[in-house]
Amino acid sequence: MKTKIACIGAGNMGTALMKGAAAVAGGENIAFSDPNKAKARASARLMGAMVCGANEEAAKTGEYVFLAVKPQVLPSVLAEIAPVIRDRIASGNPAVLVSMAAGWSINKIQAIVSGSGMDVPAARAPMALVPVVRIMPNTAALISKGVIAFTPSYKFPAQKLEVLEKILAGAGIVDKVDEKLMDAVTGLSGSGVAFVCQFIEALADGGVLAGLSREKALRYAAQTVLGTAALVLETGKHPGELKDMVTSPGGTTIQGVSALERGAFRGTIISAVEASWKRAQELG
Repeated sequence: MKTKIACIGAGNMGTALMKGAAAVAGGENIAFSDPNKAKARASARLMGAMVCGANEEAAKTGEYVFLAVKPQVLPSVLAEIAPVIRDRIASGNPAVLVSMAAGWSINKIQAIVSGSGMDVPAARAPMALVPVVRIMPNTAALISKGVIAFTPSYKFPAQKLEVLEKILAGAGIVDKVDEKLMDAVTGLSGSGVAFVCQFIEALADGGVLAGLSREKALRYAAQTVLGTAALVLETGKHPGELKDMVTSPGGTTIQGVSALERGAFRGTIISAVEASWKRAQELG
């Protein structure tokens, strides 16, 4: 597949997605743009990609233009590339904008790029002429084990969406969701990597407290989380059922489960996802 891809932003997530994309489209068909040229060159070297001199050049180059920037930076990036995107639409060669900015709706992106200046229904021209896909990946995309949720704009071309799904699949599992659920995805899988890392760290600390070496405790903790996740996915069993399988009456596990319940473990995790979800809404 010789699809041209441009990535504005050479941070961890943009680099992770482009690393997966390179396995599908070839690194020579990828170009990075970033104010930090050293960072852009470093990311490009990982996959034999190119480096653009400016965001406008990236917008001219890619059939798919990934906006791998933070929500606070997105307005300035969109303002830079909007004239290029409008010119491409007028010439019959529209670029697909792929945004991973938390909270930013498709309508809002289209409104800025089209110049309408307001958040109005996507079916309204000229906004409908700006093809946008909103995605929410997570950091596990770095090792092609990520979760990438996506939602396309109104009347998005099916063929272009099929190509994009293949590009994203190089970084993990790809799943289409309704846009109204994207903030929830942000709170769960987008931010959830950090929550799981905290759990792994705490689990390892418990092992160290019990006498294991730091190296061994961390390895056991990480493998336990990895194996348990695989067990849930591959057996299809509810996590509660799997928990009960290892929780004997009066045994060691029920004592630990009781301690977690006293510390409001499950309620705290739910609150963490809720807090991230609400922050995603605020960013939009």
